[in-house]
Amino acid sequence: MCGIAGIVGRVNDAHCAALERMGIAMNHRGPDGSGTWIGEPDASGRGCMLIHRRLSILDLTASASQPMVDPVTGQVIVFNGEIYNYRDLRSSLERSGQQFQSTGDTAVLLRTLGLGGIEAATELRGMFALALWDPQSRELTLARDPHGIKPLYYCFARDVGVGDGGGDWSLMFASEVRTLLASGLIPSPSVDPASVASIVWNGFVTAPNTIVKGIQTLWPGEYLVLARGGAVKTRKTYWRVPVAGAADGDAASFSSALGDSVSDHLCSDVPLGVFLSSGVDSSAVANHAQRTSQTAINTFTLAFDESEFNEGVWARKIAGAIGTEHHELVLTESMFMASLDKACDALDQPSFDGINSYFMSKAVRDAGLVVALVGTGGDELFGGYRTFAEVPRLLRMARRSGFVPRSVKQFSANLLSRLLAGSRAGVGPQTRWAKLPAMVEADTDVLALYQLAYALFLPGFQRQLLADGIPALPHGLQPDMESRLREEIRGADTLAAISCLEQRLFLGERLLRDADAASMAVSIETRLPLVDCTLTAAAARLPSGDRFDPIGRKQMLRQTGLAGLDPQLFDRPKTGFVIPFDRWIKAGLGKAMDELMRDPKAAANAGLNGRTVTRLWDAYLAGQPGMYWSRVWAIYMLIRWCERTGLRV
Repeated sequence: MCGIAGIVGRVNDAHCAALERMGIAMNHRGPDGSGTWIGEPDASGRGCMLIHRRLSILDLTASASQPMVDPVTGQVIVFNGEIYNYRDLRSSLERSGQQFQSTGDTAVLLRTLGLGGIEAATELRGMFALALWDPQSRELTLARDPHGIKPLYYCFARDVGVGDGGGDWSLMFASEVRTLLASGLIPSPSVDPASVASIVWNGFVTAPNTIVKGIQTLWPGEYLVLARGGAVKTRKTYWRVPVAGAADGDAASFSSALGDSVSDHLCSDVPLGVFLSSGVDSSAVANHAQRTSQTAINTFTLAFDESEFNEGVWARKIAGAIGTEHHELVLTESMFMASLDKACDALDQPSFDGINSYFMSKAVRDAGLVVALVGTGGDELFGGYRTFAEVPRLLRMARRSGFVPRSVKQFSANLLSRLLAGSRAGVGPQTRWAKLPAMVEADTDVLALYQLAYALFLPGFQRQLLADGIPALPHGLQPDMESRLREEIRGADTLAAISCLEQRLFLGERLLRDADAASMAVSIETRLPLVDCTLTAAAARLPSGDRFDPIGRKQMLRQTGLAGLDPQLFDRPKTGFVIPFDRWIKAGLGKAMDELMRDPKAAANAGLNGRTVTRLWDAYLAGQPGMYWSRVWAIYMLIRWCERTGLRV
């Protein structure tokens, strides 16, 4: 787990200084070491410059330092992440006569790609973002893991107002958006208007754009080859979410895949633990981890004084049943308020999520651990969210009413919405019932229904929130993202399609990105055994009934992950890991939020209509139905990010 960055362009003092600034900007991602590699320039003075910040996890010696040059192929790599099947890959390479100085995964990864080409990325099981430079062909390859656990951002000079790429530099890349900004090579960075519209719909920015205009993210499961001179030579998606398997899987085969994944994720040369809530997902990970380990695994739970949010009692019972060495870390309101600015600043892009990951990660790091396994991913694989029940219900309604004229359905939906959602001056209801007319309009479009289910605000109010000249995004997605998703779910049954959307959007664009930024801000590596390409394929091979029924219960994960534990420990309403935001916002953060949410200039800089933002804030303070904390928090975080960075639309 590290931070990587690089520049393709003229090798000169200015770019070396820019590279150094990029390294400093990601110190938090790698406090254990740093390294820089400056390639030999060509006849025109251009080459590749790489920098790496190291958080030592495997092979703590200097033999694993990066940038790493392969003595056999001469290729150079900077790599962020972990390759969990590196031991198998190493054994295979050694049988063919290959030798290694390092005992870690980076040397194995570098040799695997050097001998097999970037197509060998399909052999990797892990989380990774990497850049590989070939001095012979003078080509740079960027690649990202299948689910997009590790981020990788890049920008072409032409896209940020620096000529056509034939000047001083062609491309920059980094693990974080703020690292690219720190380079100083983007002359006048600004906020991307389409990303503002994405936040207003989703609460976060969706790929391929980022909050900064001209900076993009590499797609999950994609590699990009930059040829000599800076032009894109190859761009390929090498992995997609499997949505239709052979239905030849069963509980035994999935249990085996789950056990293998957890076992592989335990490889470490430093202390590790498991985030343990009181839910099925993290308990399954902790249970398998303890069964694999010869000693007691450390588990951690973040507890609160507020009893309705406190999972500590149940987590303690589960840890006792599993046999882990359990630690309960209490987060009080005063502790939360004292560290909230740091938590917000930890997020690389505006998002209404991620704060909980920061506090959990900080507590575990303070306890002396460097690696933590988390249970993220089970809901997406096995139907744990409400969308798995709600979207199919809406589809059935749409199909059964297919004979009814659209105008009649729209009239009825509007009437029913007004009756059930009510009416209120100011903002208007933003409840699920208020979305009914838009959902009727979506008819049988699974993607549109899914996005409406998650929309923070009704489409009409979104248009009011956005400043003049900033168009709303249809379905809340960038066109490239929408087309990719529609292609990925084509031919899938409804539940498999929803699972794919959950993995790509809720998980991939929100949870993974925010968790990476929040955990790396305190220099801790989080690992996700349930977000694994082999495990995802094993789940896809299960018959749909075995995988999803009954909806919301995640029965397959209970059966295979909680073996040996009393089922009554988990027969409780689903809660999830939630900080008491609503109460703490109103109690301790109200004044700071109030000032910013009533500042029309700050709203305009963020691409928002100041009057509408104030109306929204007033509606929240008045307790208007459906005005949850996440809605105002998303808008606040966008405005706050623009204020802190000085960027504007």
